[in-house]
Amino acid sequence: MANDVALRSAIVWLAVIIVLVGVRTLSLQKMMITYAFGMVGIAGILLPDWDFFDRDFSRWCYPVTAEERAALLARRSGLIKRCRIYPMRLIIYTTIYGFGLYKWWTFISS
Repeated sequence: MANDVALRSAIVWLAVIIVLVGVRTLSLQKMMITYAFGMVGIAGILLPDWDFFDRDFSRWCYPVTAEERAALLARRSGLIKRCRIYPMRLIIYTTIYGFGLYKWWTFISS
């Protein structure tokens, strides 16, 4: 991962949320579920090599070449250097994380 600061801040925020859940519910099980859900969420958003997935789907079976990485870096410009919006990725992430967040919230609030 190129930006360790984002990973560290996400883990710190997860720790704050775990403490709040623990204080509110007084349940170690709910704290552990929150930790697991949070770590899966962080791993799914921050850790993937997005340069690898920004290539054509047929090239996913092969490593990223130096030429492809240079082309991807040259394509980035302006304010949005890291995040490119893909509708399919947005729909899939919204569906999966929305459902997971709903299930987590119903478990925590019960």
